[in-house]
Amino acid sequence: MERPYPCDMCNKTFRKVGHLKVHQRVHSGEHPYHCDVYNRTFKDTGSLKVHQHVHTGERPYCCDVCNKTFRDTGSLKLHQRVHTGERPYCCDVCNKTFSDRRNLKRHHHVHTGERPYCCDVCNKTFSNRRNLQRHHHVHTGERPYCCNLCNKAFSDRSNLKVHLRVHTGERSYRCDVCSKTFKNTSSLNVHQRAHTG
Repeated sequence: MERPYPCDMCNKTFRKVGHLKVHQRVHSGEHPYHCDVYNRTFKDTGSLKVHQHVHTGERPYCCDVCNKTFRDTGSLKLHQRVHTGERPYCCDVCNKTFSDRRNLKRHHHVHTGERPYCCDVCNKTFSNRRNLQRHHHVHTGERPYCCNLCNKAFSDRSNLKVHLRVHTGERSYRCDVCSKTFKNTSSLNVHQRAHTG
């Protein structure tokens, strides 16, 4: 099908002039759509609509394997890799693979030694922003993530997520050698040493 509308900045082509206009906002930085609740702007109405699910609590996209729901199709697609084992992003240094591009980017700091995130209280440095945010709870004592089943509180959302498996019995991590399942990646990694020696 003909794509008669080229972008004069990057030569990408589009079938409709409207699609070209939305794309050009990547280059111009224009974000004309505003969220009424947060002071955030978006380049198109689709991105604004997905963001608004944060406020409504709507999670319209459902995993057909485990029925977990998500606010957007990207998060659903990323989650489905838990079930398929797909890890399309590969480190060009050590060949370790990842299901998410952001995790690969964070992993690269292992090889470069880069720790660009610095705690403004104690000057400890971190290879990624998430670890810095987690670390801040050491200083504040904050435990903002609470289990709605037993009221146990956690300083990090991922620790709460792991804890919830105590209640649900969910075992999402599967050994690709013997198909045994585990509640978390660390248990899976320990188990896999039995196969690798």
